[in-house]
Amino acid sequence: MTFRLLETGVSPGAFNMGLDEAILGAVAEGRQPPTLRLYGWNPPTVTLGYFQGLDEEVDREACARMGVDVVRRITGGGAVFHDAELTYSIVLPESHPRARPGILDSYRVLCAGVVEGLARLGLSGEFAPINDVLVGGRKVSGNAQTRKRGCILQHGTILLDVDVDRMFALLKVPSEKMKGKLIEDVKQRVTSLRHQLGRSVGLPEAAAAFAAGFAAALDVVLDPAQPSPEELEEGRRIAREKYGTEAWTGRRK
Repeated sequence: MTFRLLETGVSPGAFNMGLDEAILGAVAEGRQPPTLRLYGWNPPTVTLGYFQGLDEEVDREACARMGVDVVRRITGGGAVFHDAELTYSIVLPESHPRARPGILDSYRVLCAGVVEGLARLGLSGEFAPINDVLVGGRKVSGNAQTRKRGCILQHGTILLDVDVDRMFALLKVPSEKMKGKLIEDVKQRVTSLRHQLGRSVGLPEAAAAFAAGFAAALDVVLDPAQPSPEELEEGRRIAREKYGTEAWTGRRK
């Protein structure tokens, strides 16, 4: 059983989301096989969950001042600050042997790739329902999923490093009075590969470890490839017409 492996380097947030959606379309239409994509973000980006309100969650002035993009995902969940991390996306038909109909079971199967990737780096990870992966009881990976056009799209983050203070400078909290306590709480609950290993892990090393982890966990062979010209063109179009627009980013479901 083969999955296509795409390592697409770092890109702006709107293009990252546009390319994920273009890949979803290509897999849904049978033009491409199930696909694992590994990538990073430049500039740093805050992604909003599909159902979140932009101005309730994000300090847009702070993002503009600090050179941070803001985009809305097609998956649910909370706002995420993407900076020093590896992000993966995996797209497969719902009819695929590795797909599961139940959401929890689906997360468990696919997040096993993250757990195995951590093992390749010498770390013991565990899946924490519904959609997190922990090391030493602390979150190192958050994951989100949607089902569209007969396919599952799951994407998730693996924190290479984390700056909680910077993250909270960009996100809004319900009460300014509680902000300090919340920051300290998150610092206790969240970790990173650098913190756990005592050294920096670059994108290439992380990508190699997690590609091997997904291959082992899903029992698939990864076929390294590049996005097709059609996927790149479609990804740019979707980024331009959807993810890069105020109409999409500011919408409220």
